[in-house]
Amino acid sequence: MPAIDDDDRPKKKIVHEIGQDLTLLSVGELTERVAILKDEIARLEANMASKQASKSAADLFFKK
Repeated sequence: MPAIDDDDRPKKKIVHEIGQDLTLLSVGELTERVAILKDEIARLEANMASKQASKSAADLFFKK
């Protein structure tokens, strides 16, 4: 059975867990996680805005 090179293995997706111990992470890893979390915040805010717009349209339609 041939050995699997590390380069052939799929890259593990970086996951950040709230409250996770950060002492073993490098500055680069922390910077990458901050970027991931900022992207996720932007995605959440966009989804909230979309839902609020839908709710406002429904409220106007039903004259709530």
